[in-house]
Amino acid sequence: MQFKHPELLWGLFLLLIPVIIHLFQLRRFEKTPFTNVKFLKQVVAESRRSNILKKWLLLCTRLILLAALILAFAQPFFADQYALRQKETVIYLDNSFSVQAKSANTTMLEDAIQALIKSIPKNQSFSLFTNEKVFNQISLPEAQNDLLDIESTSEQLQLNQIYLKANTLFTKDPETAKNLVLVSDFQARMASSNIDTVPGTVKKYLVPLSKGDIENVALDSLYLDGQNSDNIELTAIVSRTGSIEGTPVSLFNGERLIAKTAAVFEENNQTKVQFSLPKNEKLDGKLEVSDSGLNYDNRLYFNIDSKEKIKVLVIGNVADDYLEKIYNVAEFNLTTTSLDQLNYGDLDIQNLIILNELPSIPPALTTRLRSFTDNGGSLTIVPSGEIDLNSYNLLISNYFSSSLKETVYAERSVTNISFSHPLFRNVFEKNVTNFQFPKVSQHFGVKTTAAWALAFQNNTPFLIGREGFYLFTASITLENSNFKNSPLIVPTFYNMGNNSLKLPPLYGVLGNDVSIDVSASLSDDTILKVKKGDYEFIPRQQAYANKVTLTFDENLKEDGIYTISQNDEPLQRISFNYDRGESELNYMDLNDLSALSQSPSIASLFDSLEKDNRITVLWKWFVILALLMMAAEILIQKFLA
Repeated sequence: MQFKHPELLWGLFLLLIPVIIHLFQLRRFEKTPFTNVKFLKQVVAESRRSNILKKWLLLCTRLILLAALILAFAQPFFADQYALRQKETVIYLDNSFSVQAKSANTTMLEDAIQALIKSIPKNQSFSLFTNEKVFNQISLPEAQNDLLDIESTSEQLQLNQIYLKANTLFTKDPETAKNLVLVSDFQARMASSNIDTVPGTVKKYLVPLSKGDIENVALDSLYLDGQNSDNIELTAIVSRTGSIEGTPVSLFNGERLIAKTAAVFEENNQTKVQFSLPKNEKLDGKLEVSDSGLNYDNRLYFNIDSKEKIKVLVIGNVADDYLEKIYNVAEFNLTTTSLDQLNYGDLDIQNLIILNELPSIPPALTTRLRSFTDNGGSLTIVPSGEIDLNSYNLLISNYFSSSLKETVYAERSVTNISFSHPLFRNVFEKNVTNFQFPKVSQHFGVKTTAAWALAFQNNTPFLIGREGFYLFTASITLENSNFKNSPLIVPTFYNMGNNSLKLPPLYGVLGNDVSIDVSASLSDDTILKVKKGDYEFIPRQQAYANKVTLTFDENLKEDGIYTISQNDEPLQRISFNYDRGESELNYMDLNDLSALSQSPSIASLFDSLEKDNRITVLWKWFVILALLMMAAEILIQKFLA
């Protein structure tokens, strides 16, 4: 038993007062003579025994009465040491898309919010955070409306991020008892290499949301699967979780339904559906399925615009028929000119300029090319077998401090491919080792700080550069190399052209960096805006002479089709969709996590926390005891003579 005011226990010394009163007889007796005391002696004996009993009973009741009152004012109680410490509670509420799954007629997120509102004590202060919001040191009446407004999001914190964020919400006081409550469905994608970064003084409680048997259909991805002179083929990947046999898939142009088919699942959990569309038709596309599982992956937005052709200018007298095959007329506008017939005024309107086997580079061209690349243009240099090193180095020294050295007369094979380089990223399904690598008979030495994309077997660079500048260190004419006959030439030059003007993809994924180039010329006080309905957003942008590079990162939060406009004039559209990672309904084994306990529900967890924090107050019982002693004294005084 413990006391809230133990200093009042000094009052127990007051119990000496009734003891002193009862042990010392302060009353004086008078003697009265009687003629016959035979009967009086017997009465006196009986009264004296009764009087002694009465005195002892009164002494006991008064001692107990006084002691009970003192103890009542000292406020005794029963509790363990943990219950006496000040509490801090931090709650993580997972509101990722995976908790959209329904149990009965409500989602797991809605059930969790209602359970928190019913279970958290109204007078308790706590902190709560979701995947994108933080509510610090609030009470339930203050936070109730905010809790009801929480919606699901594409964001998903990993366990180490959850623990780090929770640490920022706890105070640094070592005397407080810290409780961390994790309310989630604990998808496998939450796992991280460091999952126990929370201090050991924090007690962790895991509350897995009830999942049941979830069945879900998801529109995973969409891509162009070929085209002919009249049509383009769209292929969508549809996946399932559970035993769903099939589902209808609808294709909309804006709000107009233009096609409908069915996704039929056989033994696999993925299937393909295809649509054939007119080639030159603009499309604000939306694919849609309907199911009772997750909602966010039932829609997939995309748009097909008439693509702007990428302008490629080739300067040189060497045959470039291989470039005509790579830069097809459907995607590129290829122009070839010799150096002596070059119109310098055409340089600024190009997206990619290729210097094809020039013996030397005139100073005037060097100056214009530097201005061209400064304004966002891309430059590729393929040297001739015999070159004027000084004129070449005058130009390439402006890019990654590069310079060509003397010719190396030795046959070399191009055996090293940088698969992470922007030119070859996503080109190969896996790192190849048994490739038929091209050869060169001679090449130039090079000094540069640029990363290489292709290199010889001794790691000497064959192709260097990135971000709009590329340099070959050897001539690729058939007399010097068989590179033109290698499978590498197509992705190399195609991606050089394709990266020179980043056209909008079929759709982008929210949360991933997406960069596109918009053909526009901006004045100093003009910017491009992105709009969807009433939502307007200004993306990160960099203006060049004939284009503007827009970069979309984590700022966009909602899927859909956005319009890019200049001075309220629409220029083009771009679509974004949520990452489909939440559709993979795989869950963690909570037994692998170190936690104080796992609770089947939020209500049971807070009930157990309340029991752990319970303090049994006893002062009322001591007041009742004092009243009983007071009543006992009255009865003793009345009925004992």
